[in-house]
Amino acid sequence: MAVQLLVTDRNLNFIGDPLAKWTKLSCDLNFNAPASGAVTLPAWPQHIELLQPGNRLVLVRDGAIWCAGPMEKPQDYNWDLTQDPGPGTVTVTFTDDLARIAGYLTYPEPTKAFSAQTTTSNVVRQITDTNAEQLIRQLVSENCGPTALTVRRIERLVLDTLAGVGGTRSVSTRFEALLDACRTVAATDGLGFRTRQVGDEIRFGVYQPADLTATARFSYGLGNLRKLAFTMGAPLATSELVQGGNDPAEEATPANVRAFVEVTSGAAADWYRVEKLIEESGKDDSKGELTQAGTLAFGDDNPQASLATETVDTADLKAGRDYGLGDKVTVVLPTGLEVADLVQTIRLEATPDEGELVTAVIGNSDKTTTSATVRTVRDLARRLGRLEVR
Repeated sequence: MAVQLLVTDRNLNFIGDPLAKWTKLSCDLNFNAPASGAVTLPAWPQHIELLQPGNRLVLVRDGAIWCAGPMEKPQDYNWDLTQDPGPGTVTVTFTDDLARIAGYLTYPEPTKAFSAQTTTSNVVRQITDTNAEQLIRQLVSENCGPTALTVRRIERLVLDTLAGVGGTRSVSTRFEALLDACRTVAATDGLGFRTRQVGDEIRFGVYQPADLTATARFSYGLGNLRKLAFTMGAPLATSELVQGGNDPAEEATPANVRAFVEVTSGAAADWYRVEKLIEESGKDDSKGELTQAGTLAFGDDNPQASLATETVDTADLKAGRDYGLGDKVTVVLPTGLEVADLVQTIRLEATPDEGELVTAVIGNSDKTTTSATVRTVRDLARRLGRLEVR
């Protein structure tokens, strides 16, 4: 098996020997979201010594780094005399370095400490008329990267080589989850962003996923599709009615006006019109920010086909080599219907006895990614967050 597990400190210095004799491993790489992984291994003293707060786990597959990042739960220990009189087992839960970035908020004034932020008005961080890739990079750099306050910098985090992708965008943000702000900017152009470990650096970069619907195809006949469930559902919204400007509860003045933008998906032609109101107080559409908010909302509200898939690597089509996160691929149903959607998750599962299994989650599916309840709670949290920081 070509999987190796290494441990580094927070400065990416490798420590100890590779983790040995693990019995079960899983790792999900997620599009524009932190990875999620777990590994179970013997609770030997040499393992416990390495599994400490602040250390990172590096998963190497076929000589290349598959995932690298902090241990979220370094030790979940279990011992049962009736099952195993040995040292017991320890399960490590880990993620990638994008999770570190996810732990930050966007400061309105990133050059000032939190206690020194301006108190006389609701100042926002506004970046206008900037290339989307550079805008995302700037948000990360000034909040937790090379240009951030020293106390906020993530160790060894640098900006990756420019990819030259994305159109001209703008953003206004204030104490918002940093990755949420990045997703808002990325939505219109369908951009992806990620971290990767190269040598002793954590590189944050932006990229443009590819349309591989003609070449990355999954079907029973090709031998790379094992299971699927498919549901066609009505859209939750075909018209996002985005309301911006200042708070309507404030005193009416010439400067305090509302702004209204309707963003339509075109799905009403096939289905029927469904309207949804989105509140974006404090923003206007002079730089396209309300339009961006409407576009982002369609990620949850479009009549996307709900896919639950189990795809597998073959010699002709492999994850990471022939397609990656965010790429658009095609799933051919036994009925003959072809569904094109994005690769949301690439999952690696391995055991010493059964070997490796690489599968892909395709489509923004209730069955495979985020449940409708979780989406509702997430949407509520976003709206409450906007109210709290106004």
